[in-house]
Amino acid sequence: MSLFYKAKEERIIVLETENALLHLKLAKNQGMIGKMSAEEANNSFGHYKHQKCHGSARSIVIQLHEAIQRLKQDMKNLHLSALAFSRDFQHQGKTCLYQILTAVQRLELHNDAIQTFQSRALELEQSLHEINEKYLKEKQMRKVLHNSLIELRGNIRVRCRIRPLLPFDMASGESDLKDRQRNFSENVVCAVDDETVFVKCSRPGHALINKTFQYERVYSALDSQVTVFADVSPLLTSLLDGYNVCIMAYGQTGSGKTYTMLGPQPDSNFTFPMDDEPNLGIIPRATKEVFRLLSEKPLGSHWVEVSVVEVYNNEVLDLLAKDNCGRMSGVKRDIITNKEGKSNIPLLTYEPVEDAVEVLELVNMGVQLRVKHPTLVHGHSSHSHLLITLTITTKAVSEDNLAIPWAGDHSSQKTGKEHIFTSPHAVKDDKPSLPSRVSSPTQFFSESTEKLKRLRTKLQLVDLAGSECAGMSGVTGSVLRETSFINRSLSALADVLQAISEQRSHVPYRNSKLTHLLQDSIGGDAKLLLVLCVSPSQKYVTETLQTLGFGSRTRQVQRGQAKKRNQSVLSKSK
Repeated sequence: MSLFYKAKEERIIVLETENALLHLKLAKNQGMIGKMSAEEANNSFGHYKHQKCHGSARSIVIQLHEAIQRLKQDMKNLHLSALAFSRDFQHQGKTCLYQILTAVQRLELHNDAIQTFQSRALELEQSLHEINEKYLKEKQMRKVLHNSLIELRGNIRVRCRIRPLLPFDMASGESDLKDRQRNFSENVVCAVDDETVFVKCSRPGHALINKTFQYERVYSALDSQVTVFADVSPLLTSLLDGYNVCIMAYGQTGSGKTYTMLGPQPDSNFTFPMDDEPNLGIIPRATKEVFRLLSEKPLGSHWVEVSVVEVYNNEVLDLLAKDNCGRMSGVKRDIITNKEGKSNIPLLTYEPVEDAVEVLELVNMGVQLRVKHPTLVHGHSSHSHLLITLTITTKAVSEDNLAIPWAGDHSSQKTGKEHIFTSPHAVKDDKPSLPSRVSSPTQFFSESTEKLKRLRTKLQLVDLAGSECAGMSGVTGSVLRETSFINRSLSALADVLQAISEQRSHVPYRNSKLTHLLQDSIGGDAKLLLVLCVSPSQKYVTETLQTLGFGSRTRQVQRGQAKKRNQSVLSKSK
């Protein structure tokens, strides 16, 4: 039994061992099964993921396929549109090309037309230029012929100058600023061209009538003193050619006469500048020009004297005469008529001068003595007529000795004759030194051995006092009396010109000291230039019309041809 049990126990041990081994195998297999299960699970998840990815990819592929189909359709539509656009573009291109070709053809036609027009315009421009040249030549010829006619008839040269509008041109009593500005801006007198004055006549109580006046030359408000003198200077050549010359300014007070003749007079201490001052008037410019012309005369012998006279209250005052203290003061002088019918002022002061500076110094001293009074029309109204005379005496040895006649133009140069230009103090061999004051120019000549010839010409520069309306100027008392004398003297001047124009046997020169003093110049012995000075303002349109009317009547005066001064022979001195 023991063997049996032992065998059983051994069997049990064996079985337990086998059971342990089986459990180990079982555990191993279970581990392998678990591992295999895990792998299988992983494989299942991967398969699931693969299937899911495959589904997603399928969906994406489907979507891409649909998008591709849409793109294909869009491409197809775009291709159709491109074909249509290409056809339209080709059609429009052909149309545009046709239009361009048409435009080019038109442009070529236009270019041809433009070239034709340009050629025609050039021809017209050349024709216009030729016509302008012919017109200027004809105009110049007309002026030359007109001047020749004036010379032959002895007509007085009349020119008109229109001054600018000034602050005192505003009518008095205008309280409204707009009325003042409107009145100030109203320019009723203007220069249409260089020969015509236009006046808009809108006087109260009169119909609106526009008038025009013709003169040899018309200066607008824009013309300078240089322009005015440029037309005056040829007369100075005539002065040296042997003619007497008279230049006078005429017009109402405040119309610019003194400015035209002298230039601006800002204060009592004013002196004439010797440089090229643009505002210098005719008198200083003429003085400089005379001495410039004299300096060009080779080897000439000239003496120049100056006198300054004022006609005040119908009395002649010598402004260069000196009193007992040696001071210049206006001394009353008388006018006489000599045997030759020429007016003369005995004891008139003639100051010898050597250059323009000395002349202008004397003129300035005389101007300071001139009577002036302020009025409502003008703050520095001149109440006297100012007459400045330059007497030029030319001396030449007679042809029996040296054949040197007076030469005033180029004709003397053609004949090869010469004359000497020296100052009075430089000729010591021919004559004694000159005094600072002389009573007559004839005292310049005293020859002891030779027979001499002399030629004396005069340049008279006249600044007339302005005509005034007593009611407008507001003058009273003694100033009113002065105004009355001024107006009467200007009226006497008009009467003299009227008498000459009508060729009366008697000309009333002696009705006024002014006309008596200017008898030689007005009566035809001189080349006379009258400068009319007018205001453009509506306020003075009545006075302007009177001035312009006076100028028009003066143009019609025929005095006969101006006489050239002949050389007079001096006998041998004692």
